[in-house]
Formats: sequence, C-alpha cells, structure tokens
Amino acid sequence: MAVSLNWFTLSFLFIALIFTSANAFNEKELPVQSRNVETEKLQSLKNSSMAERSHDSPNEHAVDKPEEISAMVDMTIRNHTERRNLGFFSCGTGNPIDDCWRCDRRWYARRKRLADCAIGFGHNAVGGRDGKYYVVTDPSDDDPVNPKPGTLRHAVIQDRPLWIVFKRDMVITLKQELIMNSFKTIDGRGVNVHIAYGACITIQFITNVIIHGLHIHDCKQTGNAMVRSSPSHFGWRTLADGDGISIFGASHIWIDHNSLSNCADGLIDAIMGSTAITISNNYFTHHNEVMLLGHSDSYVRDKQMQVTIAYNHFGEGLIQRMPRCRHGYFHVVNNDYTHWEMYAIGGSANPTINSQGNRYLAPLNPFAKEVTKRVDTAEGVWKQWNWRSEGDLLLDGAFFTSSGAGAASSYARASSLGAKSSSLVGALTSGAGVLNCRRGVTC
Repeated sequence: MAVSLNWFTLSFLFIALIFTSANAFNEKELPVQSRNVETEKLQSLKNSSMAERSHDSPNEHAVDKPEEISAMVDMTIRNHTERRNLGFFSCGTGNPIDDCWRCDRRWYARRKRLADCAIGFGHNAVGGRDGKYYVVTDPSDDDPVNPKPGTLRHAVIQDRPLWIVFKRDMVITLKQELIMNSFKTIDGRGVNVHIAYGACITIQFITNVIIHGLHIHDCKQTGNAMVRSSPSHFGWRTLADGDGISIFGASHIWIDHNSLSNCADGLIDAIMGSTAITISNNYFTHHNEVMLLGHSDSYVRDKQMQVTIAYNHFGEGLIQRMPRCRHGYFHVVNNDYTHWEMYAIGGSANPTINSQGNRYLAPLNPFAKEVTKRVDTAEGVWKQWNWRSEGDLLLDGAFFTSSGAGAASSYARASSLGAKSSSLVGALTSGAGVLNCRRGVTC
C-alpha cells in the first residue's frame, strides 16, 4: 500500500547518517557510503504516492513531488555511471548473472563458466560451451559466400559448437547478414569489438546461441545477395531490414551485456515462433523502434513465445518499443528506463506482460507520461489482456495502465525469475552494456 513520505524524518536520518559516517569511515570508503545513502533514499521513495491526476485514480506505485525525486534519480544515475567507469560495483551487486562470474579475477581462463550464469526463459542456452575456442584474428568480410578462416563469418557458420573470442580490438563491417549456426557463443570480453556500418546478426531457425560483450550499431539494410549459412550451404538472401540482432524461428537464445544503438530497423527483434529468450544487462541508446517481440497480429505461432527482459538500461535517445509485444508471455523485470519519447512498453494481439521491480522515469512531455501503449486496439478488447505492474518505481508522473483479471496461470507463464526491489535497480543495472574487462582483474 502506498505510504506518504515524511521528509522531515528523512532529512533527520540523512544528517545522522552523514555524521555517523564521518566518524566511522575514512575517505577511501566514501563511494560505499554514497551508494548506501542513495539506496536508502530510493527504498523510502519506492512506496510513496503521487498526487491524483485529473480524471484518473492515482497509480499505487507512483510518487509525490516527482520533480524533486526525478532530479535525485538523475543524480543517482550519473553517480552509478561514474562508478561503473571507475570500476566500482564490479561484483557483488545483487545482479545474479554478474555475481555468478564477474568476481573471478581469472574469468579469461574460465570463459565458459558464463554459460552456467544465464537466467530467465533463456537460461538453458549453452551456446558453444561444449566446443572448442575459435579465435577471430581478421575483421574483414570480403566474401560472404567463401569466408576466410580467422574471420567472424567463418566461425559462426561452422556445424560444431564453438566459443568464439577475438585476438584484439576490431571494427567488423559486414557486407551481408551474419547468419549464425547453432551452438555458438560470441564472447567480446577483454577486447573492444564493434559490429557496425554494415549488416548485422541473424539468428534464424537455430538453437543455443549466446551473444555477449559486443558494440552493435549503425546496422544497414543489405541483401539481394548470396550468403553462406553453413559449410555445406549458401543461398540467396532477400532484403534484410537492418536489425542489430534478428531472431527468427530460433530458441534458447541469450543476449547479454551488449551496447546497441542506431540501426536501420530494430535493435533486437524476435519473431516467427522464436522462444526461450533472455535479453539481459544490455545498454540501449539512440534509436526509434527498439525491440519487437512477435511477427504480426495474425501470426499465432508466436503465442508460444516467452522472453525475459532483465537488468537492461534503456537510455538516452530512445523513442518507443522497449519492447513492443504480440501474443506471447513477457517478463520485464528490474530494468532502468531513463528515456522514452512516445511510450516504453506496448503491444497488440493479447500478449501477457508482467512488469516487476522496474524503474520508470517519465519524459518531460506531459502527453508521454504513460509507460504503456495498446497498439491499434479498442479499449473494450485490451481491458481483457493481462498486463500488470508490481513493485515498479514510477517517477516524474510516469504511470502504468494495468488490465485483465490477473489470471494466475497467465502470469505464471510470464514469470521467469524473482524480482528484486526497484530501489536496487541502480546497482543491478550499473554494469549494463559492454564491460571493461581486463586480464587479472574482476570485470
């Protein structure tokens, strides 16, 4: 139940904390002190109430004085970003994926342990865990039909499991879609790898793929060309939309710790019966239609789709579709939404959306405060859809329009992990995007 915030009490506690901390800690421990204070503030704010909007009853997760609170959250976000750059929060953040492997100083010698750290609907994705390492030494992509050994294209088309790593920093500009084969991990940790300024990644009719640690941006439309998809097959590819990552009829997929921006179509699209997908710890920026989950309102095979979206940061320059869902079951949990221009989460064709423990910071535009959007559907229809907000922190006037009878069986199929308190989102997402991993130190 929402509780009004007692600012006098909070001020007194804050002053007491500062006085106590000054005697208990030295200067080297100040970053930890600051983090604790910020967490306590956000915990106090989480259940406070927002003043009633005209013609609407207040949302149970909204807060009072949104301008003051959003300013505080802006400062918190900046502080978390600076700490990430300085190497704080490198492990022990409460993020179960990161805590599984990032505290290991010898992560580079035990890379495949990452495959045991997946959560959510894509938790069974093993990628190339059971295969050999393949080291990419050549960033070129001269011939999509006959790729050279040592290139990324040559690695991903192989018929056997492979854990693909990179010898050095590189920018890979693909002439045509990078059509992957099953049981592959692309692991960019320890180097700076950009897939940019050309075609990008296609995961089509395959299974067990992990993509980790890549900068994916400025992807272009390509196609109307021959492209190899395995050692024994190549074929004609029609026009590709220009997605950063296109998941098409695929399953057991994990997309983790990538930075994605500015592509011709979506940053991540999953369609045509794809399922068992986790999208986690990514940093999305500067894009219009961010994420599409579900092919079309008429494509009923997407009713089986289950996708977990967890610990991501939806950042500056985003407009809509974070995600835009159709038909299936979608668990949106502990993400940080700091920018949208139209809406954050949308859908059509009766998807089940389970939003838990997220932080939604609304834009300044008074007509874009709503987190949710039902696309091209009459209210009498969408009122029956199961969309819920549970434990979300809604700031600066943000509001989530829930619907449906809340059938337990429906939400059970849209639940994939335990949500943590929205007051912890800053810490949980502090490492979102590509990590600065170096040998001999924790990531």
